[in-house]
Amino acid sequence: MVSAQFRWSIRVYWEDTDAGGVVYHASYLRFLERARSEYLRHLGIEQETLRKDNGIVFVVRDMAIGFLKPARLDDLLDVTVALTGRRPASLVFEQKILRAADGLALVEARVRAACVDAAAFRPRPIPDDLFVEISKA
Repeated sequence: MVSAQFRWSIRVYWEDTDAGGVVYHASYLRFLERARSEYLRHLGIEQETLRKDNGIVFVVRDMAIGFLKPARLDDLLDVTVALTGRRPASLVFEQKILRAADGLALVEARVRAACVDAAAFRPRPIPDDLFVEISKA
């Protein structure tokens, strides 16, 4: 299973960089997270609504990330998201961060997000209606 690739753009600001103007490694994690959130929003899935109405949240269970090239202050980046796997209580995403100017891959990541009960933080199956929405991608 591979969904259509979703693309979200972000500009690198001073707060994202180290003293040398190079993106700090933890900033890439925020970029990846924001793109996954925007992907779900694009599908009509609001995370706060999931928590309020279904009592679930998605948390990052594990991640493999490769830092290939640096991004720098003021770069425009494209962050891609593709759903590549689905289990009863988790989703797997393949993501890339590309420099928009030339399409050069800067970061590659594989992220597994687990569905958990919002109160107990224990694994919980993804609701069937949510699977239907995700399957439309």
